[in-house]
Amino acid sequence: MSRVLSEVGGRVGEEVQVERGPLGPVQFWRGESRYVVGELLDSWVETPAWWQRATAGGASGDLVSTREVWRLEAVRAGRSRMSFAGVYDLSWDATENRWSLVRVHD
Repeated sequence: MSRVLSEVGGRVGEEVQVERGPLGPVQFWRGESRYVVGELLDSWVETPAWWQRATAGGASGDLVSTREVWRLEAVRAGRSRMSFAGVYDLSWDATENRWSLVRVHD
């Protein structure tokens, strides 16, 4: 089961700070908490739905607007990976220069 984080201000997800390595995120900060990535599970590219592009002005740049998504296993810094690891989806929106936590998997 996964929880999609609610939409805030027209954006889905919660803004997070991310340190990115050559293969993807290596750690991220959610509020004051730091999470260390243990394993990158998957990655893909998403394009916005056509109805979201139309509300954003419909400019041709919106047609190719994409966001990169990483599914990763991470643990809050200082905790045991064996007991407290979670699976998270982080997305990078280059258009907005913004990282978001978009899903938390139970």
